[in-house]
Amino acid sequence: MPKDLIKKYLPDPESIRNSKSLRFLGSMLHEPNLWHLNRHSVSRALAIGFFWGSMPMPLQMAAAAFCALRFNANLPISVTVVWFSNPLTMPAIFYFEYLVGTWVLNMPPVAFEYELSLSWLSEKLYEIGLPLYLGSVICGAILSIVGYVSINTVWQRSVVKKWRLRQLSRQDKTKD
Repeated sequence: MPKDLIKKYLPDPESIRNSKSLRFLGSMLHEPNLWHLNRHSVSRALAIGFFWGSMPMPLQMAAAAFCALRFNANLPISVTVVWFSNPLTMPAIFYFEYLVGTWVLNMPPVAFEYELSLSWLSEKLYEIGLPLYLGSVICGAILSIVGYVSINTVWQRSVVKKWRLRQLSRQDKTKD
């Protein structure tokens, strides 16, 4: 069930391999595990996508793609999952991560006052940046673990269910 559902929405691997903008990757895109839908590659892809999607940084998709290549995770899923943090959800996600960071560091949350200047940025970088990035790493790691374990569990249960249904249908055929 999960495999069929995922396969329905994935792009064709051949079209990605032939993409002019990705030619610089050469033969790395020809690795079969980057495109196969199995429990291990999809679990890794979710973990990678959730982790990098939690990071407040530019080029989250590039980081997820690099990790997918490095860890033989499903590339399209890794890059797609990053989009759980999109422009609509980012403020809430990053604020929550900031609060987690302040809680872990035992720092009081700072009232938000924004000023577009280099002096404000350098002044607030430690005060806001440290808790934000620490909270992002913590939340990203937890979300990755939960995603990895969840998809593994769902996938295994789906396989076990299919096996049981096949066994029952075989038993019914032998009774006839």
